Amino acid sequence: MKTAVTLSTGAAMPLIGFGTYLINDLAVCERSVSDALEIGYRLIDTAQFYGNEEAVGRAVRNSGIPRKELFITTKLWISDMGYEKAKAALEKSLDKLGMDYVDLYLIHHPFGDYYGAWRAVCEACREGRVLAVGVSNFYADRLTDLALQNDVFPAVDQLEIHPYHQRHEMEDSLREYGTVPQAWGPFSQGKTDLLDNPVLVSIGEKYGKTTAQVCLRWLIQRGISALPKSTRRERIRENFEVFDFQLSAADMAAIALLDRRKPAGLPHTDPANVKRIFYL
Repeated sequence: MKTAVTLSTGAAMPLIGFGTYLINDLAVCERSVSDALEIGYRLIDTAQFYGNEEAVGRAVRNSGIPRKELFITTKLWISDMGYEKAKAALEKSLDKLGMDYVDLYLIHHPFGDYYGAWRAVCEACREGRVLAVGVSNFYADRLTDLALQNDVFPAVDQLEIHPYHQRHEMEDSLREYGTVPQAWGPFSQGKTDLLDNPVLVSIGEKYGKTTAQVCLRWLIQRGISALPKSTRRERIRENFEVFDFQLSAADMAAIALLDRRKPAGLPHTDPANVKRIFYL
């Protein structure tokens, strides 16, 4: 059964990765990443903004897993947009991670001088400091504009995607530029009743799986890489056990009807949110 998706660079990115957003306690983060690696995860997602790159790096080094077998992602925050700032921020991230390169480096949000930042990360890619470059939270208009203005297209666009916010409208734009979608918040970050939805509960019961596992299986059957997060070892394991069953066409159709076309997180198109969260 397929466990990875091929990026435009030719690299294989695992379809299930381990997310570390809001794991602020560094000891907890290191332990959780260590658990994930021991269970079998090979994609670990962090970010400059998360403040836990050092913990991720320690867990990776202590795992004993050869670096080439892992896929490590980190991201550039808004405060370091621009060519020179982005170059310096990448070096800081690599230093905190204790790594010579990352497999994927993302522009975290489409705000500030992300065009200057894009030039810097593409340069780092040519130098081998970054193996693939991408974006996060870029909607179709921003993604299209960035792609049309540059020779290097984003390999990945990391977006909020779950059964209540399915993002089918993005698929044509992503396919046009060879960009692979990746889902953050695959369970809507606990901000909705998603995991108690009776349709998902019923589907899970049919396969002997949890609603969380159904959500992840639905994503990977769409070719979308997912980044579940937990600090509980049993949940970390559960979220990885999604390659031993397949949702039917009828299941996929039933889940498609759950789309509310509304994010659980803060809408990036709301000017008030842009000002309040990113600039104040």
